[in-house]
Amino acid sequence: MTTVLTAGLGLKPQHYDAALACPAEGLWFEVHPENYMVAGGPRLAWLEAIRARHPISLHGVAVSLAADGEPDPGHLARLGGLARRIQPALISEHLAWSTWRGSYHPDLLPFPRTREALTRISDKISRSQDALCRRIAIENPSHYLMIDGHAWDEIDFLAELARRTGCGLLLDVNNVYVGARNLGYSAEDYLDHFPGPLVTEIHLAGHSRDPKLGDSLLVDSHDAPVAPEVWALYERLIRRIGPRPTLIERDDKLPDFATLLSERERADTLLRTPLAKAA
Repeated sequence: MTTVLTAGLGLKPQHYDAALACPAEGLWFEVHPENYMVAGGPRLAWLEAIRARHPISLHGVAVSLAADGEPDPGHLARLGGLARRIQPALISEHLAWSTWRGSYHPDLLPFPRTREALTRISDKISRSQDALCRRIAIENPSHYLMIDGHAWDEIDFLAELARRTGCGLLLDVNNVYVGARNLGYSAEDYLDHFPGPLVTEIHLAGHSRDPKLGDSLLVDSHDAPVAPEVWALYERLIRRIGPRPTLIERDDKLPDFATLLSERERADTLLRTPLAKAA
């Protein structure tokens, strides 16, 4: 399928019929591949039906790039099989870890950006791309507290990963906003210095306030509409780097499809405006 991707939506089973029927130009859908890495059955048939109408992106959560061990060859083989079957327009993963010394943690966890971590993660990205025979994009993380031991600035670390491996970067604007609020840096400065030519995809999502700490700790919860502050940062970004495929993420407290589509249409309009220049 050849099409220009503008704004997309995270694909949820509740919205299958509406997603399949939606004729919006440039619309695409993103899924977590771990939910579809099976040999057959109704879930995979459902994804293939959507893929026949709209491009699909695979946004992985389980490669655990920053972990201490080697990539799971079985996981990469299943992911590669799904990619060959679906032929996704984009594939991405997180700059985080979820496994360590044989234990699994159901979260995407941070790490010190050391030289050793750079070497380890670069190797895993290269192995993942070799297994998939595809370029992948790496997403910047959310931050909730200061971590000691960083030898690299985050943007420099991501850019060096891209230089060493040829990967792209997925820029999550909500992650930038949440981290900036929680740790006290400037979201505008972060976005202004992010290497635009390396960005292959953008994510937008909602966040929430911690139940006990309130505004002093924001959580990347994906359970609310995109905040006005995040929309403003997004518009600032695309004015500088130009349009990129942009996903509206919503994973909890799901509204109806029409509500999500209205958010998607806002991003689509911004991507098509003459103010969005080429990088």
